[in-house]
Amino acid sequence: MTSSTGRLTALLYGLLCYLVFQVTLVYAIGFVGNFWSVFGLHATWLHGMDHGRSASLGEALVVDAALLGLFAVQHSVMARGWFKRSWTRIIPKEAERSTYTLLSSVALIALFAFWEPMGGVVWSVGGPLATLLVAVSLAGWLVAALSTFMIDHFALFGLRQVTDAYRGRTAAEGHFVTPAFYRLVRHPLYVGFIVAFWATPVMTVGHLVFAAATTGYILVAIQLEERDLIAQFGDTYRDYRRRVGMLVPLGRRNGS
Repeated sequence: MTSSTGRLTALLYGLLCYLVFQVTLVYAIGFVGNFWSVFGLHATWLHGMDHGRSASLGEALVVDAALLGLFAVQHSVMARGWFKRSWTRIIPKEAERSTYTLLSSVALIALFAFWEPMGGVVWSVGGPLATLLVAVSLAGWLVAALSTFMIDHFALFGLRQVTDAYRGRTAAEGHFVTPAFYRLVRHPLYVGFIVAFWATPVMTVGHLVFAAATTGYILVAIQLEERDLIAQFGDTYRDYRRRVGMLVPLGRRNGS
């Protein structure tokens, strides 16, 4: 896509994909924490994971597992190098990451729209402890957001690629860096998500299924991601793995 019209189209497309993702992310915070009802916001499309039509446990498990599986497959397969190489034969290379961001948003929107609540309370706390858990959850979201800015937020979500293409710049080669949080753990973005998903004053069965499934997915995704990082950065990343813990800020031993 070398024409000025094509570059402008890619730029506008990338901006749209980025905006859709940011709106989806804000909605996700309210969805996971059931904050929309807490703030007195009510609409058929504005709800939390514990609100909505009732279904049998079996039906809810099947539907929710399918929605989580859809997101996991989309998110993992499209991030792999072999898929990107094939995919960019169809779409412009500079739009690849924006398209990934957009389809990730679509998968999340489907999850929010069709999620089936599951009744039953695993734990429920009130008072100062409830306030603390909400604060911890929000802190997890903040850690996740800050982690993206500590590396290259705009490249992560496709904006840098379409902007560079619009300006006629060659994309800079990626360098391995470990700023701030990344000196403590290798995957602070995932740490933030795990904390955000598990820290809740009311843990329903549905929320537990969501938290457990997403945590399991994160553990698998880390293995796939680190395999790609080793292929890209070789011994530099292997040494980083030896020195820095995966999710816990402790020194690693024996490559565990």
